[in-house]
Amino acid sequence: MKKIFLLLLISVLLLAACSSKSDSGKKESTGKDDNVITVWAWDPNFNIAALNIAKEFYDGKEEIKIVENAQDDIVQKLNTGLSSGTLKGLPNIVLIEDYRAQSFLKAYPDAFFPLTDYINPKDFADYKIKTTSFNGKQYGLPFDTGVTGLYIRTDYIKEAGYTVEDFTNITWDQFVEMGKVIKEKTGKYMLTLDPNDLGQIRMMIQTAGKWYLKEDGATPDLAENSALKEAFQIYKKMYESGIAKTVTDWSQFVGAFNSGDVVSVPSGNWLTPSIKAEKSQSGKWAVVPIPRLSAENAVNASNLGGSSWYVLNLPGKEKAAEFLAKTFGSNVDFYQKLVSEVGAIGTYLPATKGENYTKGDEFFGGQPIISDFSKWLEEVPSVNYGMHTYAIEDILVNEMQNYLNGKDLDKVLQDAQKQAESQLH
Repeated sequence: MKKIFLLLLISVLLLAACSSKSDSGKKESTGKDDNVITVWAWDPNFNIAALNIAKEFYDGKEEIKIVENAQDDIVQKLNTGLSSGTLKGLPNIVLIEDYRAQSFLKAYPDAFFPLTDYINPKDFADYKIKTTSFNGKQYGLPFDTGVTGLYIRTDYIKEAGYTVEDFTNITWDQFVEMGKVIKEKTGKYMLTLDPNDLGQIRMMIQTAGKWYLKEDGATPDLAENSALKEAFQIYKKMYESGIAKTVTDWSQFVGAFNSGDVVSVPSGNWLTPSIKAEKSQSGKWAVVPIPRLSAENAVNASNLGGSSWYVLNLPGKEKAAEFLAKTFGSNVDFYQKLVSEVGAIGTYLPATKGENYTKGDEFFGGQPIISDFSKWLEEVPSVNYGMHTYAIEDILVNEMQNYLNGKDLDKVLQDAQKQAESQLH
């Protein structure tokens, strides 16, 4: 009888030990505290600053722990963690650039928590919804917009005989021709170009509702892409006409307009703080809609960059989703403070009618540039950035060099198509 009792006691102790190890393993696999919501993001002056303001507006009991990482580090850590099949060490919320979102959602759909029940997609700019949803579910909460505009020096264009109205709602071809006149009369470059950074091409083709990929977001669309062909042609015109100043990095890019070397800067609205950094130029700038391609359906609106928030499928995901929903997903007052203190224009449409969105900016001659950008973001054509934007752009950068060196354009795009199909399938 004693032996039986002893065996039973040992069995109970072993079960308890196994249970303890199992529980410990579960905690280790997630590393999550129920009262802490961990967020990964980059850029302390923009995204991190936005999160700190969101914390002020959140009425939940959870601590919001913000961890700054470089964007490339976030991409690497996510890929490493998700591909290993474990979410250990990953945050509750992560910021992902829009160009990369579809690749994560398609590769790891079970790793992300749908926000369909937490936000109303109709409250956000339409072009952001296509990027942040997958298989009929809304996974991302759209954050900042990369809506573009053409920043122009009003004193330089006046010297050449032009007005701000002359630059409003024009085509890229018109832009090039006006740039030639301005270069002749003022000696100033019209814009900068970096042949290793094709953001200029991205801005152009999205005005026509086109991308490097077909609507499925996976099939390369280069050889027969009329918008891409026109964008390459315009790029070469800019390059060969002498209206563009060649730059090779960010500091040279910013230095070109801060020093007064260029007349205009086509870019995303996030560039505004860099434009305003040169205080001596206050009152000498305006912003007009981005030029468009000549395609019949093209519009004077486009996008460059932008990112959105995603919740990982970890314990505490509901609380993380509620934090986003109560701040970035619905709070107009939050967005008023965000645009006032950080200069970040979100894509939450109900906020665009607020006072801080509609007031004028003295640096831009009193122009209400936030209101103007907010109007243009509603006109940005929706495209599927898909899974391979950067991989294809690496190919196009090389082929752009070949094109500038004299290679036939049709051959350039055909070769790019073949390379993309070979590498991506």
